[in-house]
Parts: sequence; C-alpha cells; structure tokens
Amino acid sequence: MPRLGLEARTRALLEVVFFTLLLGFAAQVAVPLPPFGVPQTLHTLVVLLAALRLGPGLGTGSMALYALVGLAGLPVFSRGDAGPAVLVGQTGGYILGFIACQPVVHAIVRRRDGTVRGWGALILAMTAAHAVVFAIGVPWLAVVRQISLWDAIEGGFVPYIPGTIAKTVLAVLIGRYVAPLSTRRVW
Repeated sequence: MPRLGLEARTRALLEVVFFTLLLGFAAQVAVPLPPFGVPQTLHTLVVLLAALRLGPGLGTGSMALYALVGLAGLPVFSRGDAGPAVLVGQTGGYILGFIACQPVVHAIVRRRDGTVRGWGALILAMTAAHAVVFAIGVPWLAVVRQISLWDAIEGGFVPYIPGTIAKTVLAVLIGRYVAPLSTRRVW
C-alpha cells in the first residue's frame, strides 16, 4: 500500500491524541463497585471505538500513550489518579488489556482489503476485546490483591457484566459509523 502524505499522517496523529484524551475523560466517569472498588468506567467504550477507527498500530499507540501520560503523573486514570502506583495496582491489568485488545478488534473486523465486515464481526470483535481486557485484568487483580482467581472473577468481572454488555452494544452501534471504510498505511 502506498504511504500517505504529511496531511494524512498529521490527521492520524491527531486522532491518536484525540482518543488518548477521550480515554482520559471517559476514565472520570467512574463508579467504584464492591468488593474491591475497581471502578466501572466508560473506558472500554472508548477503547473499542479507538480500535475500530485507528486500527491495530495507531490504536495500540493511543492506548500506550494514555498509559504513559498517566505514568508521567497527569491525572488521566479513573478518579483523577496518576502515577506508577496505578499501573502496578489493581487496575493496571485492565489498562494493559486496553493496549492488548487493539489488534484483536482489527483482526476480526477488517477484511484483507481493509473494508469493515458486517454486524456479526463487530459484535464478535467487541466481545473479544472485552474478553482480552478481562483476561489480563482479572488475574492481575488476583495477584495484586493476593486473592484467589475465583474471588477475582467474582469481584473483578461478574459485577461488570451489565456495563460491559451496554458498552458492547453502544460500541457496535457507534462503531459502524466510526470505522473508516478502508485501512491504509500511515507511516
């Protein structure tokens, strides 16, 4: 595929920054859920939309930039938290899952020619992305809190199922319009 010009690269970079900022704002809509106080946020809605819009490379870059900005001390994590303690704390695995799920969405949603598949692929991709986030976040929670994996599932996954379903539905509906019709190499 041909490389895109400076204007397209600039636009792509702005989209990466936009989704990073949007993720920081989505983190502030946080409702801590018992028993561990891990917040239910709008994070994953933005994570899913970034994956659809940006593709695997730029989406991963946007999520990594979010983690780095928070690591550097800007209050972008839920409830205005920042710093390394968050990334090594009970929610760090979920944040790592945001990064890891980006290529998964792309692999499911995009055809070889870059076009977006249908509704079924969108639903599968959004569900798979959430599965990746929880598959990393829940065991991380178990290790950090020094609890059993079963207790981490009960406290770090089960209470989030209704919100996850709602965010999946929203991401599918919005995603059909956010995803570009084709993916082109930017860099």
